[in-house]
Parts: sequence; structure tokens; C-alpha cells
Amino acid sequence: MEKVLSAAEQETALPRAIWHRDQTDEAQLKKLLEDHHRWTGSKRARDLLDNWNTARAKFVKVFPNEYKRALGELNAAKAAKPEATAKAKKAVAAK
Repeated sequence: MEKVLSAAEQETALPRAIWHRDQTDEAQLKKLLEDHHRWTGSKRARDLLDNWNTARAKFVKVFPNEYKRALGELNAAKAAKPEATAKAKKAVAAK
């Protein structure tokens, strides 16, 4: 388990390739709390949002190693795909 980093901390500390849904953990967590508050009127969610910097520090992130590895591999494959497409286009143009 890891602490939930602020968006600025995550942007400097972690490669974007292993971000879930290409969003910071803080943004995802805050959105979940905002939605929960909106849908349920939860006073606890409102308290957490009103004291966000303190509350965020109390959350932990559960991020399985295999999922982290899979995200990295998927993003590496996406990055390699444009290169492969460009090579294929050059090969077709050369014929």
C-alpha cells in the first residue's frame, strides 16, 4: 500500500505509463468523493472534501504489482504502434 500522492507529487514521481486511466490518483479519489456526496448527500464525504489536503494524506492506494506491470506494458505497446505503422507506410510507399 502506498499513500495517495498529490497531483503535483505524482506527476514528478511516477511515469505516466503506470497511471490508472491516465489520471492522477488524487483526481480519481476526489472525483469519487464528489460523486458520492452528490448522489447521497453524505456529510462525511463533504467533510473530507472541505478538508481535502488533510483528508487525502489519510488515504492509501492499493496497487497490485501485476496491474502496474500490465499498465506499463500496454502503454509501451501503444507507444511502439505508431512507429510500426510509420514503418509499414514507408514500406508500402517504397513498392
